[in-house]
Amino acid sequence: MEPFSPEAPHLNGASSSSSPAVSSDSPGAATSSGTVRNGSIATTTSQPSAPPPSVPAACLPCRTKHLRCDGSHPCARCTATGIVSECAYVASRRGYKGPRRNTNNPTPGANPNKRHASSSPPYAGTTPDSCPMMLGHAPATMATPSVHAFNPSIVLPDQSQLSFPSTPSVGGIPVYRNNYMMDNSAMALATQAAPPVQPPAASLPERCFEAFYHYFHAGHPFVLPKAKLLELLKSNSEPNLQVVMAAMRYIGSLFVDAGPAKARFLDEAIQLCYAQGVRKDGFLIQALLLIIIGLDGSCEQARARELLAICERYAIEIDLNKREFAVMHGRGDPVIEESWRRTWWDLYVCDGMIAGVHRVTNFLLFDIMTDVGLPCEEEEYHKGCIPSPMSLEDFDDKEFQDEDREFSSFAYRVAAARNLGRMMRMPNVMFPDAADVDKMEAHLSNWRMHLPDNKRDDLDKNCQLDEMMFQAHFITHACTIMLHQPLSQLDSSPVQAVNSCAPHRPVRSGEQYNSHTKHTVTAACEISKMVTQAVPVTSHTHFFTCVVTLSSIVHLSKWALYMIEDEADLRQQIRLNIGALNKLSKVWKAANTAWGQVKGVAQEIYRQKKAQQITPAFWVGYTQEQMMTSIQADDSIMNEFNQGLIAQVGVTQAQ
Repeated sequence: MEPFSPEAPHLNGASSSSSPAVSSDSPGAATSSGTVRNGSIATTTSQPSAPPPSVPAACLPCRTKHLRCDGSHPCARCTATGIVSECAYVASRRGYKGPRRNTNNPTPGANPNKRHASSSPPYAGTTPDSCPMMLGHAPATMATPSVHAFNPSIVLPDQSQLSFPSTPSVGGIPVYRNNYMMDNSAMALATQAAPPVQPPAASLPERCFEAFYHYFHAGHPFVLPKAKLLELLKSNSEPNLQVVMAAMRYIGSLFVDAGPAKARFLDEAIQLCYAQGVRKDGFLIQALLLIIIGLDGSCEQARARELLAICERYAIEIDLNKREFAVMHGRGDPVIEESWRRTWWDLYVCDGMIAGVHRVTNFLLFDIMTDVGLPCEEEEYHKGCIPSPMSLEDFDDKEFQDEDREFSSFAYRVAAARNLGRMMRMPNVMFPDAADVDKMEAHLSNWRMHLPDNKRDDLDKNCQLDEMMFQAHFITHACTIMLHQPLSQLDSSPVQAVNSCAPHRPVRSGEQYNSHTKHTVTAACEISKMVTQAVPVTSHTHFFTCVVTLSSIVHLSKWALYMIEDEADLRQQIRLNIGALNKLSKVWKAANTAWGQVKGVAQEIYRQKKAQQITPAFWVGYTQEQMMTSIQADDSIMNEFNQGLIAQVGVTQAQ
């Protein structure tokens, strides 16, 4: 027999990858008939040499590449390639088919030497808790290695005699472990979706606070922006800021389903305003003004006028009408300084609108001298980019100056309120051709004609509603009606029941329209057109209620005439106004009252016109098609009126 060489195949027929040459340190490396020197075998006798024992396993790098391994530590191939730190040995799992079953009670007639599909791997002393799939895993107990058990001393050297670099040990890496193979409990726990975290429900005061900024603040933007207000609240440096918060909660409660809490929030706000030791400052003026607006829209006009007189007196006492107030009390913050300017001018505008639509007060602040700077644009206010304020003199002289200055929408709103004050200071006009009427009309016409292109409608540069210009326009239209209606030829006697906003003013009719009638009708139509803005009607200030009511009085007076050529269009405008009042009535009680009065007058006029249709003389000049169209339109309007009455009864009972 030929002597064994490392290149020759193993005598037992194993593959080269599992039959490397052995070192001299391995047991059985030499026999009595041979000596191992430098990796070769020298035969000393004529007896054939015994075959060397097989290496239990190849190292991981050699096994991965399917190459022959010599079983050394490290092996020759890993030493040659410079990957000594990766040269490690793992027991082969060839033939392993899982743990044994029923080893103590074997099945009768079964072969005891046959390995079952669930038999355990050939590790001596492995426990059910041990994991042979993990490198470096030590079984609970280790018995003496046998032929069928893996003995680490055969392939692994003494770790104390070796030194490895500081790279991570291969034994600490989970080899051949599938992290996605989990038991049923782990799989159920992993696949169970975590429940979504629900934020806590907002309390009623928090909802009212948010509703204030969402629905109300754009119509009267004198309170600090929300971010700045919360910042100031956190500093706890302004005691009267809690008074403002109480008034804001009351206003916000009008827009949410607050129930009896509305009255509680109102009482709390008023008590804080009248509390002993409360300081007279700008925050107290803001709180009073909010309460005044809420009371006026809730049909408590007498109480609102009482607070208005107190608020105006306080404002003058603390010099809110002077430019220096904003600087002295602004804490060096331009946003707070802007808020004080806006507080004065919003008080000024509200005083004018209350006096104009109710015709009880006389617009006291119109006669008060003031040099407060005009407010900036809304976007600048909310972003905190406050420009240097301009004055009323700058606004009045803008057409005579070479410098092209741009004024804010709030400034044009203030100018519209000033025109309202000028009209209320006019003496009683007895004749249609009075010179005072022409002078006042010049103010109104100049306001309209000198509007810049971006202020001619109610939209800003982002095509969003500009509430300040919206109010400025309807104040001007209301001034036009109040100026020209007494001199028009529209008989107001059919609408004398509509007095929720202002007492009835008798107007005698004439044989034909004059210029004052045209001004009045045109302004009323423009107000009805404003209802069609693509925004919720409730987002406007509650003073829009009285302006729509004023427009409805003009439409109803015109509809009450015997013959009208554009009756179909007029009916649509009346329906627009009734619909707007209906929407506003969901928030403001004053709108609910006006809605009922306007609808009632419209029904009465409709019945009178239906009675006139019985006479044949009424249909003279009408074709049969025109007759049928008119009757169908009348029936649809009557159905709407009846449905509206049912809804009005429900709203009244709810309140």
